[in-house]
Amino acid sequence: MGNSKSGALSKELLEDLKLNTRYSEQELCRWYESFRKQCPDGRISRAEFERIYGNFFPNSDPQVYARHVFRSFDTNGDGTLDFREYIIALHLTSSGKTHLKLEWAFALFDVDRNGEVSKSEVLEIVSAIFKMIPAEEQKLLPEDENNPQKRADKLWAYFGKGDNDKIAEGEFINGVMKNDAIMRLIQYEPKK
Repeated sequence: MGNSKSGALSKELLEDLKLNTRYSEQELCRWYESFRKQCPDGRISRAEFERIYGNFFPNSDPQVYARHVFRSFDTNGDGTLDFREYIIALHLTSSGKTHLKLEWAFALFDVDRNGEVSKSEVLEIVSAIFKMIPAEEQKLLPEDENNPQKRADKLWAYFGKGDNDKIAEGEFINGVMKNDAIMRLIQYEPKK
């Protein structure tokens, strides 16, 4: 990661992140300084990530969803996020590029990391999303998507799949890009 003696960002990591994100060298150095202050050991644990994530959803229960988000960002599977994983995650979720966001969304839904999404995985993520939606907002949802099972069924139906079928990454991305209704079903944006 960085130079362990000085705590500085290594040239190799800096170049890698400049190539793979939209952030400038100055932005990356500021992010790194902030990251090191909050995480002196250079890593964010899942529990810490869930705590931070929970701050964004104070009126709901984002813990299960945060766990899935963490899994999708922990690309090396070591149970922590290092600075590179953290910045790539930040870039993917805040980038204006829909295709990148959908690649991340696919990784989120691919719970078992086998390269395909099953209907049960869709239900698992949709259920986690529902825990973040306050009860008063859930009451305002359309009848055919007002609980996790109905929403998962509706999403699965958009892809024209049987209960035991799977969706590959390209099919997922293309399907969502062709239909704005699917995009709305795979995420939750809190009311302002």
